[in-house]
Amino acid sequence: MTKKNYHSVPWGDNWAVKKEGVAKPVSIHHKQANAEDKTHSLAKKAEVEAVYHRGDGTIKDKDSFGNDPASIIDRVH
Repeated sequence: MTKKNYHSVPWGDNWAVKKEGVAKPVSIHHKQANAEDKTHSLAKKAEVEAVYHRGDGTIKDKDSFGNDPASIIDRVH
């Protein structure tokens, strides 16, 4: 069974944390930073990837908490 990544995405005037393949958000936040914090913590706990989106829906950044090769180094977080 493949683990599903978590995304912070625009949701109307708010921000939502969504799990891949699930229509209903895990949580909804008024601020982007709060949604990103929740996305980060859920992805870290599940050992999957956290994907952060911009207001237009494009991907802004990613953090991986899974089984990545040691040669991959995240320079942002």
